Amino acid sequence: MVEKAGYKISDIYQGGYSGLTPPSNTYLAAGSLGMTTDPRSANLLQEVSSKLSSGAKQIEIEGVSDKIFDSIPKQHLKEVHRLSKLTGIDVSLHGPVIDVAGFTQSGFSENDRELAEEKVTQVLLRSHELNPSGNIPVNFHSAEGIPGSQFLPPRKRTEETGDYRKMIAVNRETGRMAPLEPDLEYHPGGNVKGEIKTPERRLDNLNSTEWRNSLFQIEVNRENAERIMKDVHPIVIARAAALRSGKLNPAEISGDEKEQIHKIFSAYEFVEQAKMSADSLFSKAYEFAKADGDVKRMSDLKNFSEKYGELIGVEDGKIKSPEKYLNPKIHSEALRELIGTLEENSPKMWVPIEDFAIKKSSQTYGNAAFEAYKKFKDKSPILVIENPPAGFALSTGKDIKNIVVASRKQFVDNAVKEGMSESEAKRQAEKFIGATWDVGHINMLRKFGYDEKEIIKEAEQVAPYVKHVHLSDNFGLEHTELPMGMGNVPLKEIMEKLGEKGFNARKIIEAADWWQHIKTSPFQETLEAAGSPLYSMYMAPYWSQAPGLYQGYHGGLDGQWLPQINYETFGTSFARLPKELGGTPQGAQGSRMSGRPME
Repeated sequence: MVEKAGYKISDIYQGGYSGLTPPSNTYLAAGSLGMTTDPRSANLLQEVSSKLSSGAKQIEIEGVSDKIFDSIPKQHLKEVHRLSKLTGIDVSLHGPVIDVAGFTQSGFSENDRELAEEKVTQVLLRSHELNPSGNIPVNFHSAEGIPGSQFLPPRKRTEETGDYRKMIAVNRETGRMAPLEPDLEYHPGGNVKGEIKTPERRLDNLNSTEWRNSLFQIEVNRENAERIMKDVHPIVIARAAALRSGKLNPAEISGDEKEQIHKIFSAYEFVEQAKMSADSLFSKAYEFAKADGDVKRMSDLKNFSEKYGELIGVEDGKIKSPEKYLNPKIHSEALRELIGTLEENSPKMWVPIEDFAIKKSSQTYGNAAFEAYKKFKDKSPILVIENPPAGFALSTGKDIKNIVVASRKQFVDNAVKEGMSESEAKRQAEKFIGATWDVGHINMLRKFGYDEKEIIKEAEQVAPYVKHVHLSDNFGLEHTELPMGMGNVPLKEIMEKLGEKGFNARKIIEAADWWQHIKTSPFQETLEAAGSPLYSMYMAPYWSQAPGLYQGYHGGLDGQWLPQINYETFGTSFARLPKELGGTPQGAQGSRMSGRPME
Protein backbone atom coordinates (compact mmCIF):
# COMPACT_ATOMS: atom_id res chain seq x y z
CA MET A 1 0.00 0.00 0.00
CA VAL A 2 1.46 3.38 -1.10
CA GLU A 3 0.62 6.78 0.35
CA LYS A 4 0.95 9.75 -2.00
CA ALA A 5 -0.39 13.31 -2.03
CA GLY A 6 -2.76 12.63 0.83
CA TYR A 7 -4.42 9.58 -0.64
CA LYS A 8 -3.66 5.86 -0.64
CA ILE A 9 -3.11 3.52 -3.54
CA SER A 10 -3.95 -0.06 -2.54
CA ASP A 11 -2.78 -3.19 -4.26
CA ILE A 12 -5.44 -4.52 -6.57
CA TYR A 13 -4.50 -8.11 -5.75
CA GLN A 14 -3.93 -8.98 -2.10
CA GLY A 15 -2.76 -12.55 -2.61
CA GLY A 16 -4.37 -15.85 -1.70
CA TYR A 17 -4.03 -18.48 1.02
CA SER A 18 -0.52 -19.52 1.93
CA GLY A 19 0.28 -23.20 1.73
CA LEU A 20 3.04 -22.66 4.26
CA THR A 21 0.68 -21.53 7.00
CA PRO A 22 -2.11 -23.86 8.23
CA PRO A 23 -5.49 -22.16 8.77
CA SER A 24 -5.72 -23.41 12.36
CA ASN A 25 -3.68 -25.14 15.01
CA THR A 26 -6.53 -27.60 15.42
CA TYR A 27 -8.45 -29.35 12.71
CA LEU A 28 -11.15 -31.95 12.18
CA ALA A 29 -10.23 -34.95 10.09
CA ALA A 30 -12.56 -35.29 7.12
CA GLY A 31 -13.05 -38.95 7.93
CA SER A 32 -14.59 -38.10 11.31
CA LEU A 33 -17.23 -35.78 9.82
CA GLY A 34 -20.69 -37.01 8.97
CA MET A 35 -23.96 -35.99 7.38
CA THR A 36 -27.54 -36.48 8.53
CA THR A 37 -30.52 -37.78 6.64
CA ASP A 38 -33.61 -35.60 6.24
CA PRO A 39 -35.62 -35.87 9.49
CA ARG A 40 -38.83 -35.21 7.55
CA SER A 41 -38.50 -38.33 5.39
CA ALA A 42 -38.91 -42.02 6.15
CA ASN A 43 -37.43 -42.90 2.73
CA LEU A 44 -34.23 -43.98 4.39
CA LEU A 45 -32.62 -45.73 1.42
CA GLN A 46 -32.89 -42.69 -0.83
CA GLU A 47 -31.61 -40.39 1.91
CA VAL A 48 -28.59 -42.53 2.76
CA SER A 49 -27.70 -43.04 -0.91
CA SER A 50 -27.81 -39.31 -1.64
CA LYS A 51 -25.63 -38.49 1.38
CA LEU A 52 -23.08 -41.12 0.41
CA SER A 53 -22.36 -39.20 -2.79
CA SER A 54 -20.97 -36.31 -0.73
CA GLY A 55 -18.01 -38.42 0.32
CA ALA A 56 -18.90 -38.43 4.02
CA LYS A 57 -17.73 -41.47 5.94
CA GLN A 58 -20.27 -40.99 8.73
CA ILE A 59 -24.04 -41.00 8.24
CA GLU A 60 -26.49 -40.23 11.05
CA ILE A 61 -30.07 -41.35 10.56
CA GLU A 62 -32.40 -38.64 11.84
CA GLY A 63 -35.25 -40.35 13.68
CA VAL A 64 -36.16 -37.25 15.67
CA SER A 65 -39.88 -37.81 15.01
CA ASP A 66 -41.03 -41.02 16.65
CA LYS A 67 -43.84 -41.36 14.09
CA ILE A 68 -41.46 -41.05 11.12
CA PHE A 69 -38.94 -43.40 12.73
CA ASP A 70 -41.67 -45.98 13.23
CA SER A 71 -42.51 -45.60 9.52
CA ILE A 72 -39.10 -47.00 8.53
CA PRO A 73 -39.42 -50.75 7.73
CA LYS A 74 -36.97 -53.07 9.44
CA GLN A 75 -35.86 -54.29 6.00
CA HIS A 76 -34.63 -50.77 5.24
CA LEU A 77 -32.50 -50.74 8.38
CA LYS A 78 -30.90 -54.00 7.27
CA GLU A 79 -30.33 -52.58 3.78
CA VAL A 80 -28.60 -49.54 5.26
CA HIS A 81 -26.32 -51.92 7.14
CA ARG A 82 -25.52 -53.67 3.85
CA LEU A 83 -24.78 -50.32 2.19
CA SER A 84 -22.52 -49.31 5.06
CA LYS A 85 -20.45 -52.47 4.62
CA LEU A 86 -20.19 -51.95 0.86
CA THR A 87 -19.13 -48.31 1.13
CA GLY A 88 -17.11 -48.44 4.35
CA ILE A 89 -19.17 -45.83 6.19
CA ASP A 90 -20.17 -45.79 9.85
CA VAL A 91 -23.81 -45.28 10.81
CA SER A 92 -25.27 -43.62 13.90
CA LEU A 93 -28.87 -42.89 14.87
CA HIS A 94 -30.55 -39.81 16.33
CA GLY A 95 -33.42 -41.24 18.36
CA PRO A 96 -36.84 -39.62 18.73
CA VAL A 97 -36.89 -36.29 20.55
CA ILE A 98 -39.13 -37.10 23.52
CA ASP A 99 -39.23 -36.09 27.15
CA VAL A 100 -37.69 -38.99 29.03
CA ALA A 101 -38.21 -37.48 32.50
CA GLY A 102 -42.00 -37.93 32.43
CA PHE A 103 -43.15 -34.32 32.15
CA THR A 104 -46.33 -33.33 30.33
CA GLN A 105 -48.26 -30.07 30.09
CA SER A 106 -49.92 -30.89 33.41
CA GLY A 107 -46.67 -31.67 35.22
CA PHE A 108 -44.72 -34.81 36.09
CA SER A 109 -46.17 -38.29 35.78
CA GLU A 110 -44.31 -41.48 36.68
CA ASN A 111 -46.53 -43.36 34.27
CA ASP A 112 -45.39 -41.09 31.42
CA ARG A 113 -41.77 -41.62 32.42
CA GLU A 114 -42.22 -45.38 32.22
CA LEU A 115 -43.80 -45.03 28.77
CA ALA A 116 -40.81 -42.94 27.65
CA GLU A 117 -38.45 -45.60 29.01
CA GLU A 118 -40.20 -48.23 26.90
CA LYS A 119 -39.82 -46.03 23.79
CA VAL A 120 -36.10 -45.49 24.41
CA THR A 121 -35.59 -49.22 24.95
CA GLN A 122 -37.37 -50.12 21.71
CA VAL A 123 -35.30 -47.60 19.73
CA LEU A 124 -32.09 -49.10 21.14
CA LEU A 125 -33.23 -52.60 20.23
CA ARG A 126 -34.19 -51.58 16.67
CA SER A 127 -30.94 -49.68 16.16
CA HIS A 128 -29.00 -52.92 16.50
CA GLU A 129 -30.15 -53.89 12.99
CA LEU A 130 -28.10 -50.98 11.62
CA ASN A 131 -24.89 -52.50 13.00
CA PRO A 132 -25.37 -56.02 14.41
CA SER A 133 -21.64 -56.65 14.80
CA GLY A 134 -20.63 -53.32 16.35
CA ASN A 135 -21.70 -50.61 18.77
CA ILE A 136 -23.87 -48.05 17.03
CA PRO A 137 -24.17 -44.67 18.79
CA VAL A 138 -27.83 -43.80 19.47
CA ASN A 139 -28.41 -40.18 20.38
CA PHE A 140 -31.18 -38.85 22.67
CA HIS A 141 -31.78 -35.38 24.09
CA SER A 142 -31.36 -35.07 27.85
CA ALA A 143 -34.78 -33.38 28.00
CA GLU A 144 -37.40 -32.07 25.62
CA GLY A 145 -40.06 -29.45 26.12
CA ILE A 146 -39.23 -28.90 29.79
CA PRO A 147 -38.73 -25.20 30.58
CA GLY A 148 -35.30 -24.88 32.10
CA SER A 149 -33.98 -22.52 34.72
CA GLN A 150 -32.11 -19.50 33.38
CA PHE A 151 -28.68 -19.09 34.96
CA LEU A 152 -26.75 -15.88 35.31
CA PRO A 153 -23.39 -15.86 33.49
CA PRO A 154 -20.71 -17.06 35.95
CA ARG A 155 -18.98 -13.66 35.96
CA LYS A 156 -22.19 -12.00 37.21
CA ARG A 157 -22.95 -14.41 40.05
CA THR A 158 -22.48 -13.03 43.55
CA GLU A 159 -23.76 -13.82 47.02
CA GLU A 160 -26.34 -11.06 46.62
CA THR A 161 -27.59 -12.12 43.17
CA GLY A 162 -27.32 -15.89 43.51
CA ASP A 163 -26.86 -18.13 40.47
CA TYR A 164 -30.23 -17.75 38.78
CA ARG A 165 -31.86 -15.23 36.50
CA LYS A 166 -34.99 -17.38 36.82
CA MET A 167 -35.44 -20.73 38.55
CA ILE A 168 -38.03 -23.31 37.58
CA ALA A 169 -38.97 -25.24 40.71
CA VAL A 170 -40.94 -28.48 40.73
CA ASN A 171 -42.93 -30.12 43.51
CA ARG A 172 -41.51 -33.63 43.90
CA GLU A 173 -44.83 -35.02 45.04
CA THR A 174 -47.28 -33.47 42.58
CA GLY A 175 -44.97 -32.62 39.66
CA ARG A 176 -46.33 -29.07 39.62
CA MET A 177 -43.90 -26.41 38.36
CA ALA A 178 -43.42 -22.83 39.54
CA PRO A 179 -41.19 -20.06 38.10
CA LEU A 180 -39.17 -18.17 40.72
CA GLU A 181 -37.58 -14.84 39.76
CA PRO A 182 -35.71 -12.26 41.87
CA ASP A 183 -38.19 -10.17 43.84
CA LEU A 184 -37.82 -6.84 45.61
CA GLU A 185 -39.48 -6.88 49.05
CA TYR A 186 -40.06 -4.10 51.59
CA HIS A 187 -40.33 -4.81 55.31
CA PRO A 188 -41.70 -2.60 58.11
CA GLY A 189 -39.54 -1.42 60.97
CA GLY A 190 -37.22 1.56 60.86
CA ASN A 191 -36.10 2.91 57.52
CA VAL A 192 -38.07 1.22 54.72
CA LYS A 193 -35.47 -0.38 52.52
CA GLY A 194 -35.99 -2.80 49.66
CA GLU A 195 -34.38 -6.22 49.83
CA ILE A 196 -33.81 -8.43 46.79
CA LYS A 197 -34.96 -11.97 47.40
CA THR A 198 -33.07 -14.33 45.07
CA PRO A 199 -34.71 -17.39 43.49
CA GLU A 200 -32.71 -19.56 45.91
CA ARG A 201 -34.20 -17.74 48.92
CA ARG A 202 -37.65 -17.85 47.41
CA LEU A 203 -37.27 -21.62 47.01
CA ASP A 204 -36.33 -21.99 50.69
CA ASN A 205 -39.33 -19.87 51.69
CA LEU A 206 -41.62 -21.90 49.46
CA ASN A 207 -40.50 -25.13 51.08
CA SER A 208 -40.74 -23.90 54.67
CA THR A 209 -44.06 -22.09 54.16
CA GLU A 210 -45.80 -25.03 52.53
CA TRP A 211 -44.55 -27.49 55.16
CA ARG A 212 -45.47 -25.22 58.07
CA ASN A 213 -48.95 -24.68 56.64
CA SER A 214 -49.45 -28.44 56.60
CA LEU A 215 -48.22 -28.71 60.19
CA PHE A 216 -50.49 -25.83 61.19
CA GLN A 217 -53.56 -27.79 60.06
CA ILE A 218 -52.51 -30.65 62.34
CA GLU A 219 -51.97 -28.23 65.21
CA VAL A 220 -55.45 -26.72 64.76
CA ASN A 221 -57.12 -30.13 65.14
CA ARG A 222 -54.84 -31.03 68.03
CA GLU A 223 -55.69 -27.81 69.89
CA ASN A 224 -59.41 -28.37 69.33
CA ALA A 225 -59.12 -31.80 70.91
CA GLU A 226 -57.09 -30.42 73.80
CA ARG A 227 -59.61 -27.62 74.42
CA ILE A 228 -62.53 -30.07 74.55
CA MET A 229 -60.67 -32.39 76.93
CA LYS A 230 -59.67 -29.61 79.31
CA ASP A 231 -62.44 -30.17 81.88
CA VAL A 232 -63.01 -33.91 81.38
CA HIS A 233 -62.29 -36.04 84.46
CA PRO A 234 -59.68 -38.82 84.05
CA ILE A 235 -62.13 -41.43 85.41
CA VAL A 236 -64.62 -40.60 82.66
CA ILE A 237 -61.82 -40.86 80.09
CA ALA A 238 -61.10 -44.38 81.31
CA ARG A 239 -64.79 -45.35 81.17
CA ALA A 240 -65.05 -43.90 77.63
CA ALA A 241 -62.10 -46.05 76.60
CA ALA A 242 -63.77 -49.11 78.12
CA LEU A 243 -66.97 -48.24 76.26
CA ARG A 244 -65.16 -47.92 72.89
CA SER A 245 -63.35 -51.21 73.41
CA GLY A 246 -66.60 -53.01 74.30
CA LYS A 247 -65.65 -53.67 77.92
CA LEU A 248 -68.41 -51.43 79.31
CA ASN A 249 -72.14 -51.84 78.80
CA PRO A 250 -73.70 -48.52 77.58
CA ALA A 251 -76.59 -49.10 79.99
CA GLU A 252 -74.20 -48.63 82.90
CA ILE A 253 -73.40 -45.04 81.93
CA SER A 254 -75.13 -42.33 83.95
CA GLY A 255 -76.67 -39.16 82.58
CA ASP A 256 -73.82 -36.90 83.74
CA GLU A 257 -71.24 -39.25 82.22
CA LYS A 258 -72.98 -39.25 78.84
CA GLU A 259 -72.30 -35.56 78.32
CA GLN A 260 -68.64 -35.99 79.29
CA ILE A 261 -68.23 -39.07 77.07
CA HIS A 262 -69.81 -37.19 74.17
CA LYS A 263 -67.08 -34.54 74.58
CA ILE A 264 -64.42 -37.26 74.60
CA PHE A 265 -65.76 -38.77 71.38
CA SER A 266 -65.80 -35.31 69.77
CA ALA A 267 -62.21 -34.73 70.85
CA TYR A 268 -61.27 -38.12 69.45
CA GLU A 269 -62.65 -37.09 66.03
CA PHE A 270 -60.30 -34.11 66.00
CA VAL A 271 -57.45 -36.39 67.09
CA GLU A 272 -58.21 -38.79 64.23
CA GLN A 273 -58.13 -35.95 61.70
CA ALA A 274 -54.85 -34.66 63.11
CA LYS A 275 -53.38 -38.17 63.20
CA MET A 276 -54.26 -38.87 59.55
CA SER A 277 -52.56 -35.67 58.42
CA ALA A 278 -49.56 -36.30 60.67
CA ASP A 279 -49.13 -39.85 59.36
CA SER A 280 -49.15 -38.52 55.79
CA LEU A 281 -46.53 -35.85 56.56
CA PHE A 282 -44.36 -38.34 58.43
CA SER A 283 -44.48 -40.64 55.41
CA LYS A 284 -43.43 -37.79 53.09
CA ALA A 285 -40.61 -36.75 55.40
CA TYR A 286 -39.21 -40.29 55.59
CA GLU A 287 -39.76 -40.99 51.89
CA PHE A 288 -37.86 -37.92 50.75
CA ALA A 289 -35.12 -38.39 53.35
CA LYS A 290 -34.61 -41.87 51.90
CA ALA A 291 -34.70 -40.55 48.31
CA ASP A 292 -32.12 -37.90 49.20
CA GLY A 293 -29.90 -40.39 51.01
CA ASP A 294 -30.12 -38.28 54.19
CA VAL A 295 -29.09 -40.85 56.77
CA LYS A 296 -29.37 -38.46 59.73
CA ARG A 297 -32.95 -37.46 58.96
CA MET A 298 -33.91 -41.09 58.42
CA SER A 299 -32.36 -42.03 61.76
CA ASP A 300 -34.10 -39.17 63.62
CA LEU A 301 -37.49 -40.07 62.16
CA LYS A 302 -37.03 -43.77 62.84
CA ASN A 303 -36.08 -43.15 66.48
CA PHE A 304 -39.05 -40.87 67.02
CA SER A 305 -41.37 -43.40 65.41
CA GLU A 306 -40.52 -45.88 68.16
CA LYS A 307 -41.00 -43.24 70.85
CA TYR A 308 -44.34 -42.17 69.32
CA GLY A 309 -45.55 -45.76 69.39
CA GLU A 310 -44.75 -46.05 73.09
CA LEU A 311 -46.61 -42.79 73.82
CA ILE A 312 -49.88 -43.91 72.19
CA GLY A 313 -49.64 -47.60 73.15
CA VAL A 314 -48.78 -49.05 69.74
CA GLU A 315 -46.01 -51.50 68.79
CA ASP A 316 -45.31 -52.75 65.25
CA GLY A 317 -48.67 -51.41 64.11
CA LYS A 318 -50.65 -53.26 66.79
CA ILE A 319 -52.46 -51.75 69.78
CA LYS A 320 -50.71 -52.90 72.95
CA SER A 321 -52.39 -50.50 75.40
CA PRO A 322 -56.06 -49.62 74.61
CA GLU A 323 -56.10 -47.25 77.59
CA LYS A 324 -53.40 -45.11 75.97
CA TYR A 325 -54.58 -45.53 72.41
CA LEU A 326 -58.15 -44.47 73.19
CA ASN A 327 -57.14 -41.47 75.29
CA PRO A 328 -57.39 -38.18 73.31
CA LYS A 329 -55.20 -36.37 75.85
CA ILE A 330 -52.35 -38.82 75.33
CA HIS A 331 -52.72 -38.52 71.56
CA SER A 332 -52.68 -34.74 71.83
CA GLU A 333 -49.38 -34.75 73.70
CA ALA A 334 -47.89 -37.30 71.29
CA LEU A 335 -48.98 -35.19 68.31
CA ARG A 336 -47.36 -32.13 69.86
CA GLU A 337 -44.01 -33.92 69.91
CA LEU A 338 -44.57 -35.32 66.41
CA ILE A 339 -45.21 -31.84 65.03
CA GLY A 340 -41.96 -30.61 66.58
CA THR A 341 -40.01 -33.51 65.07
CA LEU A 342 -41.53 -32.97 61.62
CA GLU A 343 -40.71 -29.27 61.80
CA GLU A 344 -37.06 -30.10 62.51
CA ASN A 345 -36.93 -32.67 59.69
CA SER A 346 -38.85 -30.89 56.96
CA PRO A 347 -38.16 -32.31 53.48
CA LYS A 348 -37.38 -30.29 50.38
CA MET A 349 -40.68 -30.73 48.58
CA TRP A 350 -39.76 -28.10 45.99
CA VAL A 351 -36.45 -28.46 44.15
CA PRO A 352 -34.88 -26.92 41.02
CA ILE A 353 -36.25 -28.70 37.99
CA GLU A 354 -32.74 -29.71 36.90
CA ASP A 355 -32.23 -31.78 40.08
CA PHE A 356 -35.57 -33.52 39.68
CA ALA A 357 -35.26 -34.10 35.91
CA ILE A 358 -31.75 -35.57 36.22
CA LYS A 359 -32.99 -38.16 38.68
CA LYS A 360 -35.95 -39.17 36.53
CA SER A 361 -34.16 -39.03 33.16
CA SER A 362 -31.24 -41.10 34.48
CA GLN A 363 -33.70 -43.78 35.57
CA THR A 364 -35.00 -43.93 32.01
CA TYR A 365 -31.60 -44.01 30.33
CA GLY A 366 -29.92 -46.33 32.82
CA ASN A 367 -32.75 -48.86 32.66
CA ALA A 368 -33.03 -48.72 28.84
CA ALA A 369 -29.27 -49.09 28.30
CA PHE A 370 -29.16 -52.08 30.62
CA GLU A 371 -32.08 -53.77 28.84
CA ALA A 372 -30.22 -53.42 25.54
CA TYR A 373 -27.04 -54.72 27.17
CA LYS A 374 -28.81 -57.79 28.53
CA LYS A 375 -29.88 -58.71 24.99
CA PHE A 376 -26.81 -57.81 22.94
CA LYS A 377 -23.95 -57.87 25.48
CA ASP A 378 -20.73 -56.48 23.92
CA LYS A 379 -22.56 -55.68 20.66
CA SER A 380 -25.01 -53.40 22.42
CA PRO A 381 -25.73 -49.89 21.09
CA ILE A 382 -24.05 -46.94 22.81
CA LEU A 383 -26.54 -44.52 24.34
CA VAL A 384 -25.27 -40.93 24.03
CA ILE A 385 -27.11 -38.08 25.77
CA GLU A 386 -27.18 -34.70 24.01
CA ASN A 387 -27.51 -31.19 25.41
CA PRO A 388 -30.71 -29.61 24.01
CA PRO A 389 -30.87 -25.96 22.93
CA ALA A 390 -29.96 -23.65 25.82
CA GLY A 391 -33.10 -22.51 27.58
CA PHE A 392 -34.53 -25.99 27.98
CA ALA A 393 -33.82 -28.03 31.10
CA LEU A 394 -30.59 -30.05 31.31
CA SER A 395 -28.79 -28.04 28.63
CA THR A 396 -25.51 -27.03 30.33
CA GLY A 397 -22.22 -28.87 30.56
CA LYS A 398 -22.79 -29.54 34.25
CA ASP A 399 -26.26 -30.94 33.55
CA ILE A 400 -24.99 -33.35 30.88
CA LYS A 401 -22.15 -34.48 33.11
CA ASN A 402 -24.57 -35.13 35.99
CA ILE A 403 -27.11 -37.03 33.89
CA VAL A 404 -24.41 -39.26 32.37
CA VAL A 405 -22.99 -40.03 35.82
CA ALA A 406 -26.47 -40.73 37.25
CA SER A 407 -27.46 -42.90 34.25
CA ARG A 408 -24.30 -44.95 34.61
CA LYS A 409 -25.04 -45.42 38.31
CA GLN A 410 -28.55 -46.65 37.47
CA PHE A 411 -27.01 -49.10 34.97
CA VAL A 412 -24.55 -50.33 37.61
CA ASP A 413 -27.28 -50.77 40.24
CA ASN A 414 -29.34 -52.87 37.81
CA ALA A 415 -26.33 -54.95 36.77
CA VAL A 416 -25.26 -55.66 40.36
CA LYS A 417 -28.81 -56.83 41.16
CA GLU A 418 -28.48 -59.26 38.23
CA GLY A 419 -25.29 -60.73 39.71
CA MET A 420 -22.56 -58.75 37.90
CA SER A 421 -19.57 -57.54 39.88
CA GLU A 422 -19.56 -53.83 40.59
CA SER A 423 -16.22 -53.25 38.83
CA GLU A 424 -17.42 -54.99 35.66
CA ALA A 425 -20.74 -53.15 35.81
CA LYS A 426 -18.92 -49.80 35.99
CA ARG A 427 -16.74 -50.73 33.03
CA GLN A 428 -19.75 -51.64 30.90
CA ALA A 429 -21.69 -48.55 32.00
CA GLU A 430 -18.81 -46.29 30.94
CA LYS A 431 -18.64 -48.06 27.60
CA PHE A 432 -22.34 -47.96 26.74
CA ILE A 433 -23.44 -44.58 28.18
CA GLY A 434 -21.82 -41.28 27.22
CA ALA A 435 -22.48 -37.73 26.05
CA THR A 436 -23.12 -35.93 22.78
CA TRP A 437 -21.91 -32.33 22.76
CA ASP A 438 -23.85 -30.05 20.42
CA VAL A 439 -21.71 -26.95 19.86
CA GLY A 440 -24.61 -24.98 18.35
CA HIS A 441 -27.00 -25.70 21.20
CA ILE A 442 -24.56 -24.57 23.88
CA ASN A 443 -23.77 -21.39 21.91
CA MET A 444 -27.36 -20.29 22.53
CA LEU A 445 -26.30 -19.38 26.07
CA ARG A 446 -25.25 -16.08 24.50
CA LYS A 447 -28.85 -14.87 24.64
CA PHE A 448 -28.66 -15.17 28.45
CA GLY A 449 -25.56 -12.98 28.61
CA TYR A 450 -22.82 -15.63 28.45
CA ASP A 451 -19.63 -14.56 26.71
CA GLU A 452 -17.42 -16.71 24.52
CA LYS A 453 -15.08 -17.76 27.34
CA GLU A 454 -17.98 -18.95 29.48
CA ILE A 455 -19.43 -20.96 26.59
CA ILE A 456 -16.07 -22.62 25.99
CA LYS A 457 -15.85 -23.40 29.72
CA GLU A 458 -19.08 -25.44 29.46
CA ALA A 459 -17.32 -27.89 27.13
CA GLU A 460 -14.58 -28.44 29.70
CA GLN A 461 -17.06 -29.87 32.22
CA VAL A 462 -18.46 -32.49 29.86
CA ALA A 463 -15.22 -33.37 28.03
CA PRO A 464 -14.41 -36.63 29.90
CA TYR A 465 -17.80 -38.11 28.96
CA VAL A 466 -18.02 -37.13 25.26
CA LYS A 467 -18.43 -39.92 22.70
CA HIS A 468 -20.23 -37.99 19.94
CA VAL A 469 -20.29 -34.39 18.64
CA HIS A 470 -22.93 -32.42 16.72
CA LEU A 471 -21.74 -29.53 14.56
CA SER A 472 -23.98 -26.59 13.73
CA ASP A 473 -23.39 -22.86 13.74
CA ASN A 474 -25.64 -19.99 14.78
CA PHE A 475 -25.48 -16.53 16.33
CA GLY A 476 -26.51 -17.55 19.85
CA LEU A 477 -30.07 -16.27 19.70
CA GLU A 478 -32.26 -18.66 17.73
CA HIS A 479 -32.04 -22.40 17.18
CA THR A 480 -30.73 -22.13 13.63
CA GLU A 481 -28.42 -24.68 12.02
CA LEU A 482 -25.77 -23.40 9.62
CA PRO A 483 -22.47 -24.96 8.49
CA MET A 484 -19.55 -24.25 10.79
CA GLY A 485 -17.83 -20.91 10.23
CA MET A 486 -21.01 -19.06 9.29
CA GLY A 487 -22.03 -17.99 12.80
CA ASN A 488 -20.13 -17.22 16.00
CA VAL A 489 -19.71 -20.69 17.54
CA PRO A 490 -16.09 -20.88 18.82
CA LEU A 491 -15.48 -24.31 17.30
CA LYS A 492 -11.69 -24.30 17.52
CA GLU A 493 -11.65 -23.47 21.23
CA ILE A 494 -14.46 -25.91 22.05
CA MET A 495 -12.65 -28.76 20.29
CA GLU A 496 -9.49 -27.90 22.21
CA LYS A 497 -11.43 -28.26 25.48
CA LEU A 498 -12.95 -31.57 24.38
CA GLY A 499 -9.42 -32.84 23.78
CA GLU A 500 -8.66 -36.30 22.48
CA LYS A 501 -12.16 -37.63 23.12
CA GLY A 502 -13.63 -34.87 21.00
CA PHE A 503 -11.03 -35.38 18.25
CA ASN A 504 -11.76 -39.12 18.06
CA ALA A 505 -15.55 -38.78 18.34
CA ARG A 506 -17.83 -38.81 15.33
CA LYS A 507 -18.75 -35.27 14.38
CA ILE A 508 -22.12 -35.00 12.68
CA ILE A 509 -22.99 -31.90 10.65
CA GLU A 510 -26.49 -30.68 11.47
CA ALA A 511 -27.40 -27.88 9.06
CA ALA A 512 -31.15 -28.08 8.57
CA ASP A 513 -31.57 -24.37 7.81
CA TRP A 514 -28.79 -24.50 5.20
CA TRP A 515 -30.50 -27.42 3.46
CA GLN A 516 -33.84 -25.63 3.62
CA HIS A 517 -32.75 -22.26 2.24
CA ILE A 518 -29.51 -22.79 0.29
CA LYS A 519 -30.37 -26.33 -0.83
CA THR A 520 -26.78 -27.53 -1.16
CA SER A 521 -24.62 -29.83 0.92
CA PRO A 522 -22.86 -28.15 3.88
CA PHE A 523 -20.02 -30.66 3.78
CA GLN A 524 -17.40 -28.58 1.94
CA GLU A 525 -18.20 -25.44 3.94
CA THR A 526 -17.67 -27.41 7.15
CA LEU A 527 -14.37 -28.83 5.89
CA GLU A 528 -13.18 -25.30 5.13
CA ALA A 529 -14.19 -23.96 8.56
CA ALA A 530 -12.73 -26.96 10.39
CA GLY A 531 -9.22 -26.50 8.95
CA SER A 532 -9.30 -29.97 7.43
CA PRO A 533 -6.44 -30.97 5.10
CA LEU A 534 -7.25 -32.26 1.62
CA TYR A 535 -5.17 -35.35 2.24
CA SER A 536 -4.66 -37.60 5.25
CA MET A 537 -1.48 -35.83 6.44
CA TYR A 538 -1.95 -32.66 8.43
CA MET A 539 -0.27 -30.41 5.89
CA ALA A 540 -1.14 -28.21 2.94
CA PRO A 541 -3.29 -28.07 0.94
CA TYR A 542 -6.27 -27.42 3.20
CA TRP A 543 -9.93 -27.30 2.30
CA SER A 544 -9.95 -23.62 3.21
CA GLN A 545 -7.53 -23.09 0.31
CA ALA A 546 -9.75 -24.90 -2.17
CA PRO A 547 -11.07 -21.71 -3.85
CA GLY A 548 -7.54 -20.92 -5.05
CA LEU A 549 -6.68 -24.38 -6.34
CA TYR A 550 -7.48 -23.90 -10.04
CA GLN A 551 -4.04 -24.61 -11.51
CA GLY A 552 -2.93 -27.79 -13.21
CA TYR A 553 -1.36 -30.67 -11.39
CA HIS A 554 2.18 -29.25 -11.80
CA GLY A 555 1.10 -25.71 -11.11
CA GLY A 556 2.11 -25.63 -7.45
CA LEU A 557 0.06 -25.71 -4.27
CA ASP A 558 -0.85 -22.07 -3.87
CA GLY A 559 -3.28 -21.44 -6.65
CA GLN A 560 -2.47 -18.84 -9.26
CA TRP A 561 0.27 -16.55 -8.05
CA LEU A 562 -1.14 -13.80 -10.23
CA PRO A 563 -4.73 -13.33 -11.31
CA GLN A 564 -5.72 -14.18 -14.86
CA ILE A 565 -6.06 -10.51 -15.79
CA ASN A 566 -2.25 -10.17 -15.54
CA TYR A 567 -1.73 -12.75 -18.26
CA GLU A 568 -4.48 -11.39 -20.44
CA THR A 569 -3.22 -7.83 -20.15
CA PHE A 570 0.55 -8.21 -20.07
CA GLY A 571 1.22 -11.76 -21.23
CA THR A 572 2.06 -13.03 -24.70
CA SER A 573 1.18 -16.20 -26.47
CA PHE A 574 3.64 -16.37 -29.31
CA ALA A 575 4.51 -20.00 -28.62
CA ARG A 576 1.25 -21.12 -27.06
CA LEU A 577 2.94 -21.39 -23.68
CA PRO A 578 0.93 -23.04 -20.87
CA LYS A 579 -0.28 -20.83 -18.06
CA GLU A 580 2.24 -22.40 -15.70
CA LEU A 581 4.99 -20.85 -17.82
CA GLY A 582 3.35 -17.46 -18.31
CA GLY A 583 1.10 -18.10 -21.30
CA THR A 584 -2.51 -17.10 -21.73
CA PRO A 585 -5.52 -18.91 -23.23
CA GLN A 586 -5.70 -18.46 -26.97
CA GLY A 587 -8.19 -15.91 -28.17
CA ALA A 588 -9.03 -14.73 -24.66
CA GLN A 589 -11.33 -11.79 -24.65
CA GLY A 590 -9.66 -8.59 -23.60
CA SER A 591 -6.19 -9.70 -24.72
CA ARG A 592 -4.16 -7.16 -26.64
CA MET A 593 -2.92 -9.91 -28.94
CA SER A 594 -4.98 -11.46 -31.69
CA GLY A 595 -4.61 -14.91 -30.31
CA ARG A 596 -3.28 -16.21 -33.63
CA PRO A 597 0.20 -17.76 -33.44
CA MET A 598 3.10 -16.49 -35.52
CA GLU A 599 4.08 -18.84 -38.30
